[in-house]
Amino acid sequence: MADYRAPLKDINFALFDVLKYADHYAKNQLDMIDQETTESVIEQAAKFAENVLVPLNAVGDQEGCKWDDGVVTTPTGFKEAYQQFIEAGWPSMTHHEEFGGQGLPSSLGTVLNEIVGSANWAWGMYPGLSHGCMETLFTHGTDEQKATYLPPLVSGQWTGTMCLTEPHCGTDLGMLRTKAEPQADGSYSLTGTKIFISAGEHDMSDNIVHIVLARLPDAPAGTKGISLFIVPKFLAKEDGQVGERNAVNCGALEEKMGIHGNATCVLNFDGATGYLIGQANKGLACMFTFMNTARLGTALQGLAHTELGYQKSLDYARERLQMRSLTGAKNPEGPADPIIVHPDVRRMLLTQKALAEGGRMLAYFAAQQLDVTKYSTDDAAKAHADQLLSLLTPIAKAFMTETGFEASSLAMQCFGGHGYIREWGVEQNMRDSRIAMLYEGTTGVQALDLLGRKVLGTQGETLKVFTKLIYKFCQANVDNESLKEFVEPLTSHNKEWGELTMHIGLTALENADEVGAASVDYLMYSGYIALAYFWALAAETAQQKLDSGDGDADFYKAKLATAQFYFQRILPRTRTHHDCIKSGVGNLMALSSDQFSF
Repeated sequence: MADYRAPLKDINFALFDVLKYADHYAKNQLDMIDQETTESVIEQAAKFAENVLVPLNAVGDQEGCKWDDGVVTTPTGFKEAYQQFIEAGWPSMTHHEEFGGQGLPSSLGTVLNEIVGSANWAWGMYPGLSHGCMETLFTHGTDEQKATYLPPLVSGQWTGTMCLTEPHCGTDLGMLRTKAEPQADGSYSLTGTKIFISAGEHDMSDNIVHIVLARLPDAPAGTKGISLFIVPKFLAKEDGQVGERNAVNCGALEEKMGIHGNATCVLNFDGATGYLIGQANKGLACMFTFMNTARLGTALQGLAHTELGYQKSLDYARERLQMRSLTGAKNPEGPADPIIVHPDVRRMLLTQKALAEGGRMLAYFAAQQLDVTKYSTDDAAKAHADQLLSLLTPIAKAFMTETGFEASSLAMQCFGGHGYIREWGVEQNMRDSRIAMLYEGTTGVQALDLLGRKVLGTQGETLKVFTKLIYKFCQANVDNESLKEFVEPLTSHNKEWGELTMHIGLTALENADEVGAASVDYLMYSGYIALAYFWALAAETAQQKLDSGDGDADFYKAKLATAQFYFQRILPRTRTHHDCIKSGVGNLMALSSDQFSF
């Protein structure tokens, strides 16, 4: 059975050849790191993932987590792997040195998270959720809160969660009911129930710091009356050590379709002690620091399942013998040819490859922008990067998780009936991938955020920040004959993107439902164009490498061939999304609710 291997060559191609990370480090005062150091860190991450986490992936799925009277036990080997992770210093890598971190760039953490997640997504969620918790505390917490909670979170001795959803409300957080009563000592007493809390209870860390949304007694209705609180599993002593148990307990574990190795909890807050983060009734804005971190992290989940499925199906396709090639035997000494010779299997493999490698470039580009917002001293550059992140976060989260599920399904299809059984791990990969389109905001929610808030809400200004990048690339290569097959369709799609946006905006003036009707098609349309831009960049880079005779010629030829496949076979999907958008809202609203009968 093929196991995950970190695609180091492609990671380095995306980072240093396409996205010019060496220049990026220099421009943003990231002089603590260079290409050699980056490659060394990534290689060590790959060793840990391949040797420690990969063997636990099936274990986590088959054993799952165990609940016993509020105590949750993780699958065999998970706790020990986490201790190795801490001892190697991985949790602290990208966090602030004043709290015990190593101060390395956030973008390097993105690469680490991709590798860890591809090896074992369920395990990776335990330390993964802590990053958003730490960013929220660092951005909005008091000096005392930072001093108390950040050092053990940064070291990995403690982990963090976010607690939003309740049984009666999911996305509509204005409906939440969890109460926070002020106490004489300045703390708050929280009462309520939260559901779907990933890593909400487990045995891997000494403490769990919950970041919780709740309402004060005099809070306004709706989202304007939400506050944010720190609620630790164990209260912290004055010396920072773990103290008495707080009144927050795991009432049950959710029975899930996938990601069995991660504990998804019902948490009951029974007068639990909490501490306000930021201003009263301003908690939702603070929580979005956590949510945006989580959404970019979830985009990596789509990439992880795409990469894992691709690797498994590629190895299988090279070995599995079935039928003869239509153009004559390719394995004449054997009873049949390997299935990789068949065009339809090639279609499935190339789709996975194009989505994995294209998604990797998109994810690393977004991570690059995150670096700029955190480390650059150029205010204009920071504002530009912030706008790019604003646009690309919902695209990356929704598009990469939708295509991640598609790719995991194609991987199963490559295996035929063998893919449907547990032995090969592709059915687990498909089950695990399905949640990514739901949590941290469904595809529909991301699409409304993209089209309604980020694009139409800024009169298209946020969109223009990215379309200008595409325009400049196309203009710079307008006379480059070797890139004509990429530049011409990219130019056309980029122009159409703006026209389609204007069309939606004008129709929405007459009927606001046009935004909702167009939103998911618009997001997917946007995602395909975004990946086309990165594949055009990859083609340009690969052609330059081939022209100079630098490096592995076969690798760069494969890049050009994959770019051609993407432009000829995947980018045309935009035509369907374009036509669906143009069809308008009428066909969606023609039936009354009563006519949806059976």
